[in-house]
Amino acid sequence: MQIDGRTFLVSGGSSGLGAACVSEFARHGANVVICDVSERGAELARELGKTVRFVRTDVTDGAQVGHAVDTAAREFGALHAAINCAGIATAERVIGRDGPQPLEHFSKVIAVNLIGTFNVIRLAAAKMLERPAEPGEDRGVIICTASVAAYDGQIGQAAYSASKGGVVGLTLPVAREFAQHQIRVASIAPGIFDTPMLAGLPEAARESLGKQVPFPSRLGKPAEYAALARHIVENQMLNGEVIRLDGAIRMAPR
Repeated sequence: MQIDGRTFLVSGGSSGLGAACVSEFARHGANVVICDVSERGAELARELGKTVRFVRTDVTDGAQVGHAVDTAAREFGALHAAINCAGIATAERVIGRDGPQPLEHFSKVIAVNLIGTFNVIRLAAAKMLERPAEPGEDRGVIICTASVAAYDGQIGQAAYSASKGGVVGLTLPVAREFAQHQIRVASIAPGIFDTPMLAGLPEAARESLGKQVPFPSRLGKPAEYAALARHIVENQMLNGEVIRLDGAIRMAPR
């Protein structure tokens, strides 16, 4: 799929990996709809110009995601791709000092990271199906964000790892189902990236985390995630795959 003139929906597009994707695709001529609960998305849309829109969106809410999808098609004529970057993280043991982890804490992570991703997939794909496509042409591309935590989850990451493991698990079956509609589905599993999730840590702690990466021994840059997302869009043979983007790190138990 070519990027210039196509329309992309990016969940979690106000910051971090999502914001990097918004900037990357807008820079290459795409129309972009930012879906996020943070009003920083409105600021980013103003910075990038008339081809970018912000729609305040809770990805766990079907009506709100549906509105964002409809806005993309109404404002720009069609929806060609969706990139799922909305997510939250927790660090909490299953059995902590105060007893079992509250069930609502686990449920919230699953709701945002996994159910929210599925919510965007189902509604974006339905909108993509409204667009005719020539044989062999991409009707749509969907990219999801997993994590290395899906494979090497650390102590305290049960909820986060489960949510990202779910993203890994749905990638292939959804890609197989959507193949008949000429819609590709792939996921990226980032390692330790310099995003707002790590922004609150002291610089010494951030440097220490970066040194755990074999090579390059640093935190990943959101622009590197965006570059891979762009390549997935442009490379038609990438379908049904989860790609680790992690500098060869394998996380220790803690």
